[in-house]
Amino acid sequence: MDVNLKEAEWLNKPVVWEATETGLSLTTEANTDFWRETHYGFTRDSGHFLGVTVVDGFTASVRVQGEFRSLYDQAGLMVRIDENRWVKSGVEFTDGERFLSTVITDGKSDWSVSQPFKELEDFYIRITLKEGTMRIQASSNGSIWPLLRLAPFPKVSHYFVGLTACTPERGGLDVRFSEFSVGAAITTDLHDLSS
Repeated sequence: MDVNLKEAEWLNKPVVWEATETGLSLTTEANTDFWRETHYGFTRDSGHFLGVTVVDGFTASVRVQGEFRSLYDQAGLMVRIDENRWVKSGVEFTDGERFLSTVITDGKSDWSVSQPFKELEDFYIRITLKEGTMRIQASSNGSIWPLLRLAPFPKVSHYFVGLTACTPERGGLDVRFSEFSVGAAITTDLHDLSS
């Protein structure tokens, strides 16, 4: 399906941003985040998110570039139903390093991190959602896609899918998204890491 980011909708639009048909550059505002309750006890729905409405049975992917160097700097893809049910996955800086991070939220947030590769200032992330199953993968080169998470996600008539960036501890992170696409759900075998 064709996606034009110039026609996408913002949740928490930053002051500085520029969109093309398949890309976005932005500078984060301070104290921006998406999180619900777990461990920290707070709820935040203040992160930057530019998305489009899609129906079930899709794969979304994007290339992400930035200098992620401060605690909780993050950027990637988001799939959102509402403020209580959403997923964000991409890079996140924690414990002095960049990790691939996934937060799945269904009332409360569940966070996981991994490092299948360390080249995380320029990488690709993709999310496939079909019939209540979400498959999250990342790639350092756009060709080999190791699995980050396989998880259930609620079935609804439509989802809001797009690009997210947050800086809970600061502002001023410059992030570049490119090659954003949304299409039919990929059908490759779960253990087939190729494109």
